[in-house]
Amino acid sequence: MTEGERLRVAMFSDSALPVLNGVSVSVDALVSELRRQGHSVHLFAPRVAGHVDPDPNTYRFRSLETPWSRGYPVAIPPVYRMLRKFRRHEFDVIHTHTPFMLGMVGLRWSESHEVPIVSTYHTLYDRYAHYPPLLPRRYVRFRIAKHTNFYYNQIAHVLTPSEAALKWLRRHSVSTPATIVPTGSPARRMLDRSETRHRLGIAPHERILLYVGRLALEKNLPVLFEMAARVFARDASYRLWLVGDGPYRAECATLARELGIGDRVRFVGFVPRAEVDDYYAVSDLFVFSSITETQGLVVQEAMTYGLPAVAVAGGGASSCIVDGENGFVVRNDAYSFAEKVLELLENDTVYARLAEGASRSVRGFGISEMGSQVVEVYREVIRERRNSAYPPRYAWV
Repeated sequence: MTEGERLRVAMFSDSALPVLNGVSVSVDALVSELRRQGHSVHLFAPRVAGHVDPDPNTYRFRSLETPWSRGYPVAIPPVYRMLRKFRRHEFDVIHTHTPFMLGMVGLRWSESHEVPIVSTYHTLYDRYAHYPPLLPRRYVRFRIAKHTNFYYNQIAHVLTPSEAALKWLRRHSVSTPATIVPTGSPARRMLDRSETRHRLGIAPHERILLYVGRLALEKNLPVLFEMAARVFARDASYRLWLVGDGPYRAECATLARELGIGDRVRFVGFVPRAEVDDYYAVSDLFVFSSITETQGLVVQEAMTYGLPAVAVAGGGASSCIVDGENGFVVRNDAYSFAEKVLELLENDTVYARLAEGASRSVRGFGISEMGSQVVEVYREVIRERRNSAYPPRYAWV
């Protein structure tokens, strides 16, 4: 294979736009960048009711939504119709973004068609053990750990978005070669801050604390709201805006009322990916409480707009914050969280220094760099497969 040879890539993901989360955003960015570099990418994902893909190289599996996965359709068998479509192409590499339904399909077709496979480990899956009904969390975590070990040890090469994600894989005894490739941040859009604030109904004196992400139990949101209550007690101009939706929204609204801050919290709800930048542009500070992320993609996106971030330590979200340079990393308690938020909001010198640091720190995390690193991994596993004298371990169809 020559260095500049055009690759044919089959991408499998259980999350893809229009479903909006960190995985789907990352997959969309990678697909777009690989195509920009001249490679052919075909995306295999679950069907989303009412959605028609403008992209002819996107293939949708039959799917359904379960009571515990509303808004997240799950691909279901049979898959033979899609197998026929897969076989029309001679793919050079398969890239999966999940170890579950479509990840297993990608693995089986990789082995039956002798196509090298890589996978990105996006999510600390055992932190979501509370979703399956009727099953004890301890048992669910055990099964997830066993499956994580099985799946990622069958892959030729694993990509992780952060050191935290890689450590988590190694804790599950995954010995597969791995490379850390952070998801790149899109380029900053040129938005007029004053005009956008006026359009969104933000008064000139208001200062916006922004959270972007799902409203879910695993996001540690009570700490976020308790922090906000402490901060709001100091200044009537502070507001908390939450961009995103999820199964925990009603509980969050109840918590805001109980803390007496309901009139200063705004639940923006679901926002199309193209419009999220508007909220980064109008905000003053990014706040993030989740400790279950493998990478702080939304933290990086916020920093693209010069927003310092204050995030709770743990997981990958806080790993892109250099404490005291582009934000603060705090303990998992509302008092420490509020203390650092107030230090930023009440000290113009500190705020200006960290805002500049935020803009500077994301310059090396572009989507172009991400795509080039991923292609390098593709070429490596393709070379290894071609040079290998051994047949694949399985021959599943």
